[in-house]
Amino acid sequence: MSGNYRHRLPLNALRAFEASARHLSFTRAGLELNVTQAAVSQQVRLLEEQLGLELFIRLSRGLALTDEGLALLPVLSRSFDQIESLLLQFEDGHYHEVLSISVVGTFAVGWLLPRLSKFSDLYPYIDLRIMTHNNVVNLAAEGVDFAIRFGEGLWPLVENTPLFSTSHTVLCTEKVAANLISPVDLKDHNLLRSYRKDEWEKWFFAAQVEPWRVKGPVFDSSRLMVEAAILTDSVALVPSCMFEHEISAGALVQPFDIGVTLGGYWLSRLKSKPMTSAMMIFQQWILEEAQLS
Repeated sequence: MSGNYRHRLPLNALRAFEASARHLSFTRAGLELNVTQAAVSQQVRLLEEQLGLELFIRLSRGLALTDEGLALLPVLSRSFDQIESLLLQFEDGHYHEVLSISVVGTFAVGWLLPRLSKFSDLYPYIDLRIMTHNNVVNLAAEGVDFAIRFGEGLWPLVENTPLFSTSHTVLCTEKVAANLISPVDLKDHNLLRSYRKDEWEKWFFAAQVEPWRVKGPVFDSSRLMVEAAILTDSVALVPSCMFEHEISAGALVQPFDIGVTLGGYWLSRLKSKPMTSAMMIFQQWILEEAQLS
């Protein structure tokens, strides 16, 4: 291929090939591209002539890709997807910058989502992509800009910025709370656990009661644990500030004014990833919102 050829890329022919290769049919490719089957076939033939090789094996019923066609298809599909994704960012005559955030589910529902409309009003041209996780996230593998998770902020290879710490307290239904006069009364109830094994033991110490072995089910999400507490009349030890809506609605009650700090929420990003303008804006915004919490 000559160097001058790169400046004469037959984009229509490449599009025709990519659609035909996905469908293995000139007819279906024509329907997708809103042109005739003959026009698609002609464009593919033009591309093959310019490349000096065949991309398809023409069969009596449909098409099959040659080795060269198999090599070309994923590159073109990925490129067209990237172009389409970029063009979508120019809707409304403005550049929409995409920001991907992976968030522990409890924080997403209990804190972030109620504040997102405020962010969208301030920064309408930043398109957020929000995914939830259970505190285990690989920023590099998942390709996200930020992760928000709970813990002590000791995750390696990332820059961890504290948002705020939170107190874990006992939450349950009003029906269960009616039978809880003192913390010792919890012995008669099903205590739900997280995968962090020493949480109940630390709460018992704060409550100044002799600890006992807790045998309840283990959950990887405080949000799921609270749902289980409501449905099964069990008791959850969770960050109460993430469940203000349920408490104010009467679905949950805090029977004891006893809390223990077991960690905090952190904003993490890869140290090797340069900060985009959208990342800097979001980081400043969420830190300011966290200070108001």
